Amino acid sequence: MKNNFLKIALFVISLVMIIPAKAASLEEYFYASGKIRVVIAVAAVVLAGLITYVIILDRKVSKLEKRNKES
Repeated sequence: MKNNFLKIALFVISLVMIIPAKAASLEEYFYASGKIRVVIAVAAVVLAGLITYVIILDRKVSKLEKRNKES
């Protein structure tokens, strides 16, 4: 169990270190090809979906808490 966690942690750390090195070339590519708007749109849709999910989840939890207090 501990060994698997260590492997996963090292993998995530290596990804985090690689991403900034590649970010400059990706940024140039997206600007040059005109696809930066698509990237921003996809990021906005994902962020909006996450925010909507959290709001709905908060309402459900609030409703359950309210019902639990009444009991």
